[in-house]
Amino acid sequence: MSEAKEAVVVKPVSSNEPDLKSDISMIDENENKTMKKEIKENKTEEVKITKSEIKIRPKFSAPYFADKEKTQPSVEYGFTGPSDNWFSENNYKNAKSKANFNDAKKHDPYFYSYSSHHIHEEMLKDKSRTLDYQRAIEGNKADFKDKVVLDIGCGTGILSIFAARAGAKHVYAIDNAEIALFAKEIVKKNGFEGKITVLKGKMEELDLPFGDGEIDIIVSEWMGYFLVYESMLDCVIWARDKFLKKGTGLMLPDRAQLYVAAIEDSQYKSEKTNFWNNVYGVNMSVMTGGLFVDPMIDTIKANNIISDTCSILDLDLMTMKKDDVEFSSFYSLKMNYSDKMHALVSWFDVSFSKVKNKVVLSTGPYKQYTHWKQSIFYIDRPLSFTKGDTLYGSICSRRDRTNFRELNIKISYHVEAK
Repeated sequence: MSEAKEAVVVKPVSSNEPDLKSDISMIDENENKTMKKEIKENKTEEVKITKSEIKIRPKFSAPYFADKEKTQPSVEYGFTGPSDNWFSENNYKNAKSKANFNDAKKHDPYFYSYSSHHIHEEMLKDKSRTLDYQRAIEGNKADFKDKVVLDIGCGTGILSIFAARAGAKHVYAIDNAEIALFAKEIVKKNGFEGKITVLKGKMEELDLPFGDGEIDIIVSEWMGYFLVYESMLDCVIWARDKFLKKGTGLMLPDRAQLYVAAIEDSQYKSEKTNFWNNVYGVNMSVMTGGLFVDPMIDTIKANNIISDTCSILDLDLMTMKKDDVEFSSFYSLKMNYSDKMHALVSWFDVSFSKVKNKVVLSTGPYKQYTHWKQSIFYIDRPLSFTKGDTLYGSICSRRDRTNFRELNIKISYHVEAK
């Protein structure tokens, strides 16, 4: 595999150079959640290596985007066809080092993690998230007046209480985590027992007190890291198809968009690397070998972004199908500055656009902090760009075939000088 030089000039691929690819598990240090990705190194030609042969495919030109708010399906080799063809699941199962923590995956901590006080405290203290939901609900009382509302993944019941205060006829709040027991007490303590019914259990398995097509509004805060991590959206779509009134029903939010941009992040990388050189007088530099193999959930400053922005996923929550969360899209990023690029960063926006007073909740670096932060995908070596150059490629994402709450993500990137 050829390497990008300072002037973004690369050598042709030769048959005796291996295809550099890394199998990457994303582990959030705070919540022990895993997202996975595969990154192919920048190159003039892509190489697919099999046991017996090397196939060389020519480089393709940067895709044209008339509007980068509109997603563009990828037609790059290895990113097309059924999602099972995008990559081998085995690429994400191999241990990255001698320390193998795969046994930890035998446990399913998902619902248990949402029974903790701490995670709900973090979400409630996220003012951008909570206040935008409050504005979308209580700021649209005409839309909620005398309506039957379903709150999926209700947590402490805060969104249900917003809906009741907005004039809902009745709210059904559902959560499978133990927090539902606290939600019942919170509802009672705030005097909404007659307006809010809290039900503990899985949405698809509960014996519900309402029938098909009897829900006017579905409210849910289902978003995860990289928008679709944790796959909570699956049960929201299932409930929409079964219970939401046809033609008049509302989804809050009703649209979700995922974006990507390029960043310069040399200071952070240096700090992370240098730390291991001397830890209380102990040389732990061996730890730096796989330091940036794992993508990170962190907050990026807006002035770290060196490119424009491109949408890679756009979901209409009113009409989408469950499998639409698996996607393969082109991206194209024009550099706004001459600088080195260390990573791709991704974030999402969700819109409440079907109510009278519209609201957009953004998790991007140009907006206020949210507990989702941003998803950062570091590359092995920085790439040098001149203002006006283009970084382009494909991103595909699909649910892990063993644990559907995890994601496998594959990224390619290429450089086109201005």
